[in-house]
Amino acid sequence: MINDALKGPLWAARNWSADAGAGSIHDDATAAKLGFRGGTVAGDVHMNQFPPLLVRVFGNAWFERGNLSLNFRNATVDLEKVQVFAEPLESGGQQTRVWMEREDGLLVCSGTAALGDHSASELRRKDLRACHPDELRILNRLHAGLSLGEYDVFAAPDKQFQRYDSHVISDPLPWYRDGSPWGEVLAAPCTVLEFLWAYPMRGLQPYVGVSVGLFGAIEIGFINGPFLLNRPYHLSSAVICVGQSPQTEYVWYETTARNPAGDIVANLRMQSRVMKASSEAYRSEARG
Repeated sequence: MINDALKGPLWAARNWSADAGAGSIHDDATAAKLGFRGGTVAGDVHMNQFPPLLVRVFGNAWFERGNLSLNFRNATVDLEKVQVFAEPLESGGQQTRVWMEREDGLLVCSGTAALGDHSASELRRKDLRACHPDELRILNRLHAGLSLGEYDVFAAPDKQFQRYDSHVISDPLPWYRDGSPWGEVLAAPCTVLEFLWAYPMRGLQPYVGVSVGLFGAIEIGFINGPFLLNRPYHLSSAVICVGQSPQTEYVWYETTARNPAGDIVANLRMQSRVMKASSEAYRSEARG
């Protein structure tokens, strides 16, 4: 931790997807088989902890034109305490380094937060080198430019209200429940993901098959924000890059949310990973 870093409170993050059942990385038994200590806390749960700190750094405008871009380094399990940090903003600066640590100092995620220009974010600076489809066994039918669908959605507040009322949103802002400076209730990061990730997953699922996935990196950006609930949005999503690591195959994709006037309200850049050990395409080779 940097001595002059700004920091938020320690928070016991909840694995609210623990009841997703066998086959999910959030399930204790499934995660343990793949070498994790238990069912993992999802990345969007951890992202909820950043906005109060980012409002301190950038002001309320972060919800209008801000960005949070994170690589996830180490998984956590239910009720492990974590804390978010940000380097002080340099004079005239519009981007700073941010990260999260577990209570014992283990790095959970790191990246950048910005206001205005998002082009130099942590994930947009990455050299996304695709591999040849012949090197892949799970995601070999995906390719850059492939559409993951277009969706007209209504951002209903019910699920966010339930999470807020049951106290599972880390470091929640009252704007997630009782209105905001913009009138309607704000979407927490987990709710932004609920729409900009969950709908394109319908397009991804036929390509993924029976396997266990997890988030590798997530970036949320607001262009003409904020992303308010009780509003209609048009979503469009497409693949950016497909590749692999020693333990996973992964796909990068981007989703854009527009309001009825056609203005971009928010976008999502995501790396979704699939564990090789969870797929029959790799297990059959191990048995052979």
